[in-house]
Amino acid sequence: MKIGLVGLGHLGKIHLKLLNDSLFFSIAGIFDIDKELTNQLASQYQTHACESYTDLIELCDAICIVTPTPTHFDLASQAIKKGKHVFIEKPATDTLEDAKKLISLAREAGVIVQVGHVERFNPAFIAAKPFIKDPLTFEIHRLACYNVRGTDVSVVLDLMIHDIDLLMSSVKSKIKRISATGAAIVSATADKVNARIEFENGCVANLTANRVALSNVRKIDVFQKNCYILIDLLNKTTTINTIESLTQNTQNNGILINTGIGKQHYQIVQSEPLIQPINAIKAELDCFHSSIMDKTPIAVSLLDAESALFIAQEIEYQILSSIK
Repeated sequence: MKIGLVGLGHLGKIHLKLLNDSLFFSIAGIFDIDKELTNQLASQYQTHACESYTDLIELCDAICIVTPTPTHFDLASQAIKKGKHVFIEKPATDTLEDAKKLISLAREAGVIVQVGHVERFNPAFIAAKPFIKDPLTFEIHRLACYNVRGTDVSVVLDLMIHDIDLLMSSVKSKIKRISATGAAIVSATADKVNARIEFENGCVANLTANRVALSNVRKIDVFQKNCYILIDLLNKTTTINTIESLTQNTQNNGILINTGIGKQHYQIVQSEPLIQPINAIKAELDCFHSSIMDKTPIAVSLLDAESALFIAQEIEYQILSSIK
């Protein structure tokens, strides 16, 4: 399948390398507003350097959009109207209204549009997913050292939206209430945000995103009846902590929970599911191809992206009054 790539920044270069090595795609051309960079990379990867985005669209069956968020809607809508399948980096758009428009355009054109919420393909999350059943609470922390890349939007759309998407794929309930606070520290938009999402089924999620931290952290703790799951998305590890009742006939293989004399005692038994060493971006691009060619369900659809954007927009509305 012939694919075109628009956007050749840090993430775009990663996509370019993976598409170049792909068994499923051939790169028909590339484009970036930096013509010198476009020509340089076209020469390196022996592909066509397009003079315009319009020229790129005409060369391919599918488009991979890896540009700043505010450009996503315009670039995606142009490609969709030309009948091209689209892979678009997260967030799909910077407004809920534009996401809804893309959904309508994609339906009308009958094309596949997949959104790059790459953490869905994180091997630690994939390993944890089968164990997440009727969760009660989530504690989610995503901290990053400051990087000017991504600051065209708030930390909600830059970082937190990853965790919003993972949360919504894990909790099968409607949202009851959202509350949030935030602060703009070095950017014009919020750099640190705390959000609380309450669901109608009683599940509660507390999310923290901070892009002016001293170290990188990407962790999710999931608590449910007799079990809590620790997911380290950065270091690709998952630990399942199962709480079991202790009896006279039970062998103590875990960490003892002594609840007092004459009371039921418990133990915490730890296990680590197998983590498959996969490249998450390669995996999502392979799924994109499969959805087009084999009609498999879209891994992260525009409807998924719309759901995440709805929550992100509500969080941003909540913190608006606190951003000076």
